[in-house]
Amino acid sequence: MKNYKIFLFTLSILGLMITSCEDPSVEALGSNDSSQVTYLPLITLTGGDVVLDCDATSYTDPGAVATAGGEEIELHTAVTGLYFGGSAIDGFDAYTVAYSAFNEDGIAAAGFRYVDWYPCSGDLITSIAGAYNATSVVRTPGYSTGDLGPIIIKDLGDGMYAISDAIGGWYEHEYGYGPDYAATGLTIKANNISTNDFTLNVTTAVLPWDPGVYLTDFSVDAGSGTISMTTQWEGSAYVWEVLLTQID
Repeated sequence: MKNYKIFLFTLSILGLMITSCEDPSVEALGSNDSSQVTYLPLITLTGGDVVLDCDATSYTDPGAVATAGGEEIELHTAVTGLYFGGSAIDGFDAYTVAYSAFNEDGIAAAGFRYVDWYPCSGDLITSIAGAYNATSVVRTPGYSTGDLGPIIIKDLGDGMYAISDAIGGWYEHEYGYGPDYAATGLTIKANNISTNDFTLNVTTAVLPWDPGVYLTDFSVDAGSGTISMTTQWEGSAYVWEVLLTQID
């Protein structure tokens, strides 16, 4: 039994010696020991953000160039209308133009341009279209703020108007949550603006967590260039009193 144990011990030592003489890096690297250079993609915008005149009739994007290692590569472009939807800059809204590109290894790069195209101010007698700053008061819990915006009122034709944020920029601007937190989708019909005859809530607004937001009051004061609207958050005690003032 003693000799048997010595024999096993000797074999173990020999095994360790043989193993220790092998270079583990040889097997790990083998013939695949090579380095590969990848050139990161780069997107260069032509010009910066754009603000279009209210009487502009079209928009041509300045574009961008995507390169990797000094060589031009394919560029992808996508447009998003932030309040009224759409995938092309073809009407009044605030837009994000996103540029993206990938190098041969699938590494991505992105660049962004912001395009604002606001409607000209209506006379508040025949048109309520325009861009507005907002002062908002929330009855519950009794908090007010001012100089939020811009809030866009867009003429959809046939007396229909869309409002970019039915709560006057409360979450988007005051809290700084951005356009995704605007109460979008609300439309009204102007039957007679000069007499404040409106059909409210042709469609109601929604927030990201999907409660309904609807108008309970909407009136125009052409003399002061303002619109007053009261908005109710359905199923809650939140009521916004919003004063919109035309931006010259």
